[in-house]
Amino acid sequence: MPESPYTVSDVMTHTVVAVGSEAPFKEIVELLDQWKVSALPVLAGEGRVVGVVSEADLLPKEELRDGDEAGSDVEVRLKAAALTAGELMSTPAVTVHADASLAEAARIMARRHVKRLPVVDGVGLLQGVVSRSDLLKVFLRRDAEIADEIRGSVLTHLPVTTALGVSVTEGVVTLTGSMPERGLMPVVARAVRAVEGVVDVQLDLTHR
Repeated sequence: MPESPYTVSDVMTHTVVAVGSEAPFKEIVELLDQWKVSALPVLAGEGRVVGVVSEADLLPKEELRDGDEAGSDVEVRLKAAALTAGELMSTPAVTVHADASLAEAARIMARRHVKRLPVVDGVGLLQGVVSRSDLLKVFLRRDAEIADEIRGSVLTHLPVTTALGVSVTEGVVTLTGSMPERGLMPVVARAVRAVEGVVDVQLDLTHR
């Protein structure tokens, strides 16, 4: 993996299973089960993402199996009657670009309450998929790798911080040494926390 900042393209899955808008209900269920995923991009034409069909889109068919539609809204009833991906899918699709930061992808997932995002290029063609588990891959970085990046790419670009000591244990960074001003400490902590794979930052610093 490259040094920070990481982008979606660094962690996304490039081999993606997708369906066309005419894919039947049962085929969608079979693909979700076979590939152990919770959602599938729906493609049109040359591979443009036009929607996403998820387990949540399929559940109304079971939910209303007994015909009890009391309290269910129109969308749920339409989903229950749907037979193809085009009828089932949520559209427009919530997507992300390959050059987006991991933080941006995480914010989109949180705000839109989705577990996976199709990754698209500038014209909406499918490039891959990024999941919550993909975003967590940065926390698999070795402690030594994180420490080297902090020393070489963070502290060297901040004023009077090159002499600080850096140690990393289980992703937790400890900075030791002395700084000329207390006000610089939050600046340094914020810069170190931005390094991918950092779990927390602890400051054991004095100021002159």
